[in-house]
Parts: sequence; structure tokens; C-alpha cells
Amino acid sequence: MTIVDLMALMPLLILTAGSVLCLLFGAVRPGYYLYWAAVGVVGAALLWSAIVPAESAMQGLKVTSFSRACSTFLYATGLVALLLAAGYNHRRGIKGEEYPATLLFALVGMGATCAAGNLLMLFLGLEAFTFAFYILVAVERDSVRGGEAGLKYLLNGTLSAAVMGMGVAVAYAACGTLRLAELASAASTHDPLLMAGLGLILLGLAFKLSLVPAHLWTPDVYQGAPAPVTALLSTASKAAAAVALLLLFPLLHAWRGGHDLLWILALLSMLSGNLAALPQSSIKRMLAWSSIGQMGYVALAFVAYPSGGDRAALFYIVAYAAAGLAAFGAVAALSEASDRDDIDAYRGLGYRSPLAGAALALAMFSLAGIPPTAGFMAKFAVFSAALRAGEVSLALVGIASALVAVFFYLRVVVVLYMKSPQELSDIRPLNSAEILALAIPGIVIVLLGIYPQPLLDLLKTILP
Repeated sequence: MTIVDLMALMPLLILTAGSVLCLLFGAVRPGYYLYWAAVGVVGAALLWSAIVPAESAMQGLKVTSFSRACSTFLYATGLVALLLAAGYNHRRGIKGEEYPATLLFALVGMGATCAAGNLLMLFLGLEAFTFAFYILVAVERDSVRGGEAGLKYLLNGTLSAAVMGMGVAVAYAACGTLRLAELASAASTHDPLLMAGLGLILLGLAFKLSLVPAHLWTPDVYQGAPAPVTALLSTASKAAAAVALLLLFPLLHAWRGGHDLLWILALLSMLSGNLAALPQSSIKRMLAWSSIGQMGYVALAFVAYPSGGDRAALFYIVAYAAAGLAAFGAVAALSEASDRDDIDAYRGLGYRSPLAGAALALAMFSLAGIPPTAGFMAKFAVFSAALRAGEVSLALVGIASALVAVFFYLRVVVVLYMKSPQELSDIRPLNSAEILALAIPGIVIVLLGIYPQPLLDLLKTILP
């Protein structure tokens, strides 16, 4: 391994070393200082990925400008999630070094996924961060709902891993190689065995993205997990899975069945997610069902891959991640001994906790696609790509489902600002970490809504 290879791998090495050291120091001297140490580790990995232009190709890994940009984004979401978790876990009595160490390990898996050069490394990266979330979802040991959520996620995730592993094995049996570049060349032959393997891999990724029909775990897991965990699970894990799908798309693009499968997944997800979110009274379940619809829009962008759908999908992921972090971050900041989960419990909180209320309202506007937020520009990019690709009927379904979604997103804003509170108990002031964790995604939502061109130019540069 050369110096260039080490420089390219340094963010993963920093995160791995940080995860191990968190466990070791936590065993000797436990304490909440480990959260701030983990923040420093993630910050170092983020800065290295963003500043050091090291690129390298080695066995299983291929560090490029694309993988570095995606990793930088994922590390940024992890940083925000850590800032949210520090105070939240202290209030809830979630002690120990397991939380920061496991979160760092999850980021290692996400970074490896972005730099995967073959199917095996892609599979290992995906399962590494999924395994970490099995622990994080159930990290609150005294929570019955958290334990149930962790078990449901584990059972569904194990089935997904088995399906994806079988797909990798079938693809290898068909071509005798696991390298993505060689598999892309072989896909043009339309080997039925390779197509079967790709179908199984796509089904496994549908679980990671919460696409119908692999979506039923999502509401229970989102509701049962601690709010900072849900913030990371709903954003970074979805983004990493979307990057994995993008890496596989040269294979899927050569197969007509891949287009048809994505078309069906997009249709069912947009309709099911947004319609099921309508009657929800729990904000976490509402956001869970709506995330299924949001991932349907990402699948729609992938259907329009030949017409700029890849750029639209990544732009949408960034916009959705900012809104998701702001929404679940506000839930985390406003929660005390238990999560403030009932939508009606947010009555009047827009005035009693102005920053958290503004962050939550801004997230709802963005998720609904109301200008001038990032969500509006993201939906415009996706629907434009779909229309350019000739997917008129699917685009119309997406637009109709987005109009339906406006109702349940704006209902939260109405409760925040147009309903008087049921009780007048004191609201805890936000600490500096929570203020920063809510300000970062809020600024991103506004900036991408007003001036999205820099991100679009970056995506045009890093995408092949």
C-alpha cells in the first residue's frame, strides 16, 4: 500500500481508530466526554475528505472525487446526529461508550459503501452500517418500544441481508467476477442468471431505502428508536443506500427489467407512503410513512437516469437529509423523559421554543416542496428529469401524491403556530450543541432553495 493509498483511506482509518478508542476509553473512564471526542473524530474525517484531494484504486475500494463528496456529506449528517445525541442521551439516561463508538462504526460502513469497487465491498459496507443501527435503535435498554423496534429492524434486516447476499452470489456465478466495472460490461449480454442476481440485490436495497414492498418495518422502527438515531437512520442510511444504487446503475441500466422494477417501486412507494401518512397522529410515524413517499421520488429520479436523473436523485437526497435532520432534531430537542411524539403535543411550541419550532416548520415546508426551500428545488429537479425521460404518467402520479402530502406537513405548522398550548409548563432552553445541530440543516434548506446552482455544478462534476 502506497502513501497515496493511505491518504485516500485516512478518513476511514480515522473513524475506525476513533470507534475503537471510544470503546477502550469508555471501559476505563466512562462519561459524556466521549460524545465530544466522537464529534472531533468525525470532524477530522470530514475535513480530510473535503480538503485532501487524494484518490486511489485498490482491491475492493476505489476512492474518487465522487466517493469523497458523498462521504463528506454522510460524515456531516453524522456530526449533526452526534450534536443532537449528546444532550438527548444525557436527559434520557442513555449512558456508556456504546452510542458514540457504534455511530462512528456506522459512518465507517457508509464511507466504505461510497468507495466500493466490487459487489463484496458494497455488501459489507451496507451491512456494516445496518448492523450498527441494530444496536443504536435498541440502545435505550429500559424502553420496551425501543427493544421491539430493534427486534423488528433486526429480523427484517437479516432477511434483507440474506436476499442481497444471494444476489451477490448469483451475480458471481453468472460472471465469475465481483468487480463493478466488469459486471457492467457483462450486463450488456443480458445473461438471465446475472439479471436474477441484480433483481435480488435491488430487492435488498429496497429495504435499505424503505421502498414498497420492503417498507413495513419503517414506522415502528422510527417511532421506537431514540429521536437522534431516527434522524441519522432516516437520512444518512438512506443516502448511503442511494449511493450504492447509483454505483450499481451501470449494471441495471443495461437491463430493461431494472427500469421496470424501479418504475413499480417508485409508483407504489409514492402512493403508499403519502396516503398512509395522512391519518397519523404520531409525528415520528407520520415522518416515517412520508419518508417512504420521499424515497419513491428518489426511485422516480433513478427511473429517469438517462435524462439527468442521477443528479436529481443525489440533489433530492441532500435536500431530504437536511429536512429530516431538522425535523427529527427538533423532536429530539423538545423531548424530555420521553419523546414528544403526539402531534397535538406541539401546540403553540413555535412561540415557546422559537428556534426548534422554526426548524421544524422549515423542515415541513421543505418536505412539502414549498418554495423557496430546498425541497421545492429537489422536487422540480426530479419531475423535470422524469418528464425529459418520457415518464409522464409516473411524474403526474408523483405530482399528485406530493399535493396530498402538503396536507399532513402543513398540519404540523398549523399546530405549532395556530393552536394554543394545552399546558403552560416550562420549556427547557436549548443548549449550544442543539442550537448548532438545528441551525446547520436549516441553513442548508434555505441556501439550496434560493441558490442550488453550486451543488448542481458539483454533482455534474463528480458524476460520470
